[in-house]
Amino acid sequence: MDNNQLLELGPNELARALLQRRMMLKDSLPGVIRNLEAEEESIVPKLERLEKSFEGANQKVAELKMKRDENQSRASALIQDVKSSRAKLLEGGGMMSLDPKWKKRRMMEDLEGIEHKIQTSALDHKAERKLLEERRKIVEENDRWLKDRKESNPEMVEYSKNSKEMSDYYRIADKAHAEMLTAVEKAQPTYEKRAILSNELREVRSQLDRARELLSQSDKAISHWERRLEEGFGDIGPGFSDLLIGMRRVENGGVSSFAKRRRSKKKESKQVGGEEE
Repeated sequence: MDNNQLLELGPNELARALLQRRMMLKDSLPGVIRNLEAEEESIVPKLERLEKSFEGANQKVAELKMKRDENQSRASALIQDVKSSRAKLLEGGGMMSLDPKWKKRRMMEDLEGIEHKIQTSALDHKAERKLLEERRKIVEENDRWLKDRKESNPEMVEYSKNSKEMSDYYRIADKAHAEMLTAVEKAQPTYEKRAILSNELREVRSQLDRARELLSQSDKAISHWERRLEEGFGDIGPGFSDLLIGMRRVENGGVSSFAKRRRSKKKESKQVGGEEE
């Protein structure tokens, strides 16, 4: 029954229609509630398994991130020591045997640049992996150079020691970073399924609460409309105010409650428009 049909009904017909609807709801709601409860019971264990899996994945990512950050910080702290040792060797002529290719590179500056990008830029996983690969190549190149020169130049012991420690820390950090990215990618489907099931459970519980509320109100609503049909639609006591006051006002040439609300809204709209101008 649409709104126009409802407007054509008299008070008794409308009350009987409302009473019939309430009685139908009372009969059907227990079945609706059982179905919703069964759906809730089906979703909950699935969601709990996904939650457990997601928490495990999050824990793994957090541990790898901590491992990466700790080793990355240690490597970054050694950069200044390596730069200082290199400067001393250059001043004393201890690095005169640098080969042209390595000499042209500014290894420490490159490492610092990569570190800055990782820490400050919003990178996707592909870009992060590319930076890790660049750092791996720089570190390996440095290690090869150190191996060739350490034996022939005793003054490079401190430089070599700090540089090797720095490289080792970066290797551990980069390995943890790569594993972290893989763990995040593997956890993504679990996260998406978890989000879908969480929304489904929220919707089911919302419908269940509404159905239980309607059922709890059924007897009171049925009793209300039964009494109205027996005693009329005027003021018949507490909780039963006059339902026909608006109808009589319109019959006597007054404005309906609906028309009053529309006028009020139009007036408010004009006032807001005037203020904006």
